Amino acid sequence: MISVLVVDAQPLQRFGYRVLLEGTPDTEVVGEARNGAEAVRRTTELRPDVVLMDTRTPGVDGVEATRRIVAAGGRSRVLVLTTSDVDRQAFAVLRAGASGFLLEDTRPEELLAGIRAVAAGDAVIAPALTRRLLDTVADRLDDLCGSAWDDPRLASLTGREREVLVAVGHGLTNGEIARRFTLSESTVKTHVGRVLAKIGARDRIQAVILACELRLTRQVRRSSEDQASTT
Repeated sequence: MISVLVVDAQPLQRFGYRVLLEGTPDTEVVGEARNGAEAVRRTTELRPDVVLMDTRTPGVDGVEATRRIVAAGGRSRVLVLTTSDVDRQAFAVLRAGASGFLLEDTRPEELLAGIRAVAAGDAVIAPALTRRLLDTVADRLDDLCGSAWDDPRLASLTGREREVLVAVGHGLTNGEIARRFTLSESTVKTHVGRVLAKIGARDRIQAVILACELRLTRQVRRSSEDQASTT
């Protein structure tokens, strides 16, 4: 049974999530919170498997609440639900340590699958949303970091693992990476696991953020654009 804390400023929204989760055999709602400060306190008290977090809570918002929950080092993992306002919230909440990021118009079965994945220790972010996120923050990346591959976190990666990290940074699924490099999905999964271990990333989302911060994805885009301009 996966225990869930529902955090949302709107009572009707909390009720809807409760109905969905309590009508599902493997999930249960152990509590609710109306704002970020209450979410942090109730997470400490209840230690849920998953905190279903709204980013627009009054007072302490969902981004800061996520940061505090993750910093506490407990077992609870945060799955964020928000509107389509990706450019303002997504990168901040993922950097705060959220294990997943979904839009509020996500279908019920996708939300349940996301909760199960996060509870199992995986990261949840749709590839299409990752690509939108990368496009949104592309203009800001120059301010985040300088040279990329000389970063000590990447020193132990093999050539193939570097390719896989860039692909993950672009939001590609394991299946898409397998097709790009003509590998089996099980081999790609092994590569991804090794990459995460070597760069010290807790999950796939942290790998995406690292690729963004080191401008790996932007360098690839620029290289492709340069090649196109010379042909």
